[in-house]
Amino acid sequence: MRQSLAHIALVVRDYDEALAFYVGTLGFTLVEDSYQPAQDKRWVVVAPPGAGSGATALLLARASTPEQAAFIGNQAGGRVFLFLATDDLARDHAAMIEKGVVFVREPKAEPYGIVAVFQDLYGNLWDLVQFASDGGGGA
Repeated sequence: MRQSLAHIALVVRDYDEALAFYVGTLGFTLVEDSYQPAQDKRWVVVAPPGAGSGATALLLARASTPEQAAFIGNQAGGRVFLFLATDDLARDHAAMIEKGVVFVREPKAEPYGIVAVFQDLYGNLWDLVQFASDGGGGA
């Protein structure tokens, strides 16, 4: 049941560093932060800014072996597709730049809406997307 919350999973080096970036810098909401002693795992789920209860959430999972550390880069043919949907790309783009988020592609019109690409502290690329009003609400 809880795994259904995590539509996106990232392998991180350090939970506190990741939480500072996603919650502190990007404004995600902390949904759950719990420790499972039997597996020695910390379960962290955060939701994108302004997200409702049905929004995509992000699970932060720490790699415990070198093989797991490579997991994120081995998905989707070597690229993991990550996105944040917004209802006001210009507002969120400007706010993120003010907070020091690095954009590798400035906002650009696409058939499905407007998209800008930013990089997180682990080098993952994210699409910040304002979907066109005629549909296209998922990835």
